[in-house]
Amino acid sequence: MSQLCEIVGIPRSSYYKWRNRKESENEKFNKVLLPMIKCAYEEKNGILGYRQMTMKLNRQFHLSINHKRVYRLMGILELKSVCRKKKENYVPTTPEITAENVLNRDFKSLVFGTKWLTDVTEMKYGLQSKAYLSAILDLSDKSIVSFVIGHSNNNELVFRTFDIAHRAYPNAKPIFHSDRGFQYTNKMFKKKLDDTGMTQSMSRVARCIDNGPMESFWGMFKSEMYYLQKFNTYEELE
Repeated sequence: MSQLCEIVGIPRSSYYKWRNRKESENEKFNKVLLPMIKCAYEEKNGILGYRQMTMKLNRQFHLSINHKRVYRLMGILELKSVCRKKKENYVPTTPEITAENVLNRDFKSLVFGTKWLTDVTEMKYGLQSKAYLSAILDLSDKSIVSFVIGHSNNNELVFRTFDIAHRAYPNAKPIFHSDRGFQYTNKMFKKKLDDTGMTQSMSRVARCIDNGPMESFWGMFKSEMYYLQKFNTYEELE
């Protein structure tokens, strides 16, 4: 043993101190958490990152563990979320109508129908085909007010999404926030908002964070329902 300690460059006293030390409560708890994390990871098919893993464990087992601990333990187990990051494609356009960022990243809402966010996301199927999903999200409960899927990212897709939401909640007059996509800067869309008494709000140029909760929803939606599957036809995707 003396020779081994000399080879690795540590005193014999340090070795015996380490060998005789008692396992701390934290270390004991970590040994309990490791299999729980592994089971939860396998249960969700590798979807969970360390933040979602922390929330799941705390809710399911009535714990109050910190995400930093979960991050370390997932590193020990070499577990990472299989979800891929969303690619941002920005195509500059010449807007007919622009609006101020009225929402101003105030994403808190206690009453349904006071703050709506909207966006369109792209999804692929088959070999090279694309589909587009338009949705409106209410900030009070993060529910989807309306959605439409279509073959083209055009005005009709966005207008139909808006019309469905307005028919479902005709008395709602929310701040209606979007990015500066061509559909939302269209004069006809502005007229729809004005006719229904809604207040138009737009993100600043190239500032995705101004529409953060909508972007977060797309990320979660794709991670849990899209990236882990393969869709051969439009009907499968729909």
